[in-house]
Amino acid sequence: MNSIQIKNIIFDLGGVFLDVDYSKTQQSFIDLGIENFDEFYQQSFSDPLFVQLEKGTITPEIFYDHFRLSTSTILTDEAIKTAWNAMLGKFRKSSIAILQGLKKKFNIYLLSNTNAIHYDAFTQIHYQQFGHRNFDQHFHKTYYSHLIQQRKPDAAAYEIILRENGLRAAEILFIDDTLKNIEGAKATGIKVLHLKNEELLESALANLGFL
Repeated sequence: MNSIQIKNIIFDLGGVFLDVDYSKTQQSFIDLGIENFDEFYQQSFSDPLFVQLEKGTITPEIFYDHFRLSTSTILTDEAIKTAWNAMLGKFRKSSIAILQGLKKKFNIYLLSNTNAIHYDAFTQIHYQQFGHRNFDQHFHKTYYSHLIQQRKPDAAAYEIILRENGLRAAEILFIDDTLKNIEGAKATGIKVLHLKNEELLESALANLGFL
C-alpha cells in the first residue's frame, strides 16, 4: 500500500482505540440468567433489536422494554445497561497519541457502530482517563451509527463520509478489527487495514510507513 496515495483515514473505535471484550457482556447477562445471550449479540452478528439500537431507530428505553420481552425477564433498565456496558474497557492511550500527528498529514475520521448507551459510557471512560469528555476532538469529524442511522458493513455508512466530505474511495484507508466491516469498505473501493489479534494501531501503521 502506497501511503502517498492515501489522503484520508477512517478509523473504527472498538478494538482500535477502545478495548472491547464481548465475553464480559455475555458473562454479565449469563449471570443475570440469560444464558443464550450470544444468540442476540456477537462481534460478527446482531439480533434485529440490537441493530435498531445501533441505528438509532429506537431509544434506549424502548430497547430495554423489548429486551425484557425477548428474554422473558423482569430485569431493571440499570441491570441491562450495566451488563451491556461490561464489554467496554479502557482507551488505548498510545494509539490515541498518534492522532495529533496523523491529523496534520491526513483528513482523519471515525466511523463506529455504537449506540446511545455505549456512547454515554465510553464518553465517561474517556473523561476518567483524559480529564475531558470530547473524544471527538481527536478527529476532523466523527460518525456514529446511532446518529447517522447507518451501520457498517452497509455501503451507505461509508458513502455518507465520502459524500459529505467530497472524498475519493481510492484515497481512503479504512481501519477496523471486524472482518465483515473491512469487506464492506473494500466493496466500495476503499483501501483497508484489518487489525487482527489485538494488534496495536500504531504498530500496524508504522509497518505500512504511515508513521
